[in-house]
Amino acid sequence: MNANSISTRRGLHAAAELLIAGPQYREHGTIRLRVTPEGIEGARSPIRIVGAEIIGPRGRAALTGSIREIAAAIGVEAGAPVGVYADTTDFGVDDSLDVDAAAARAVLHWFAVGDDALRTLGAGAPVLWPEHFDVAVSLDEVNYGVSPGDSFHALPYAYVGPWTVRTGGFWNAPFGAVRSATEFADADGVAAFFLEGRDAAHAQ
Repeated sequence: MNANSISTRRGLHAAAELLIAGPQYREHGTIRLRVTPEGIEGARSPIRIVGAEIIGPRGRAALTGSIREIAAAIGVEAGAPVGVYADTTDFGVDDSLDVDAAAARAVLHWFAVGDDALRTLGAGAPVLWPEHFDVAVSLDEVNYGVSPGDSFHALPYAYVGPWTVRTGGFWNAPFGAVRSATEFADADGVAAFFLEGRDAAHAQ
């Protein structure tokens, strides 16, 4: 993963938190986001990210420049949800974003693959959580999701995380099991990993 990809991932995360989740929480009381065919949007808000751009009540803006300037361009008040979670992106409204279009498409495509795979579990609509910037569902005390990368695993990955730690060959992470996105050809492969994890979790 190059510096461009990391900067873009962090920029998309900051935009999702400060430009979608925060404004939505202040108006509707929820931080939940969701994956769309083109990108991501608020569960209760029309603000959405498409590629390297964000669309709000007043129009469209590139995810480049200060968060405050981007917010003004699309007609929202920037800011993270206050008092909801502590694990924030550490971006402030005067920090700048530099989101690369190609890298953004790769992140959003991985979210779309994960969203498709998660729906096969029958656990309801997946949620994109702004604090961790992952798409996930919980079913029978097991979390399933995909991440574009983070401090634990730099590359995009899928994970299975039982609420109670399991042991055995399938489990290769402190919280459960992870597999890099490069190990999957498509959403069917990710879904198969989730189903394998479900079986492994309930075998113990």
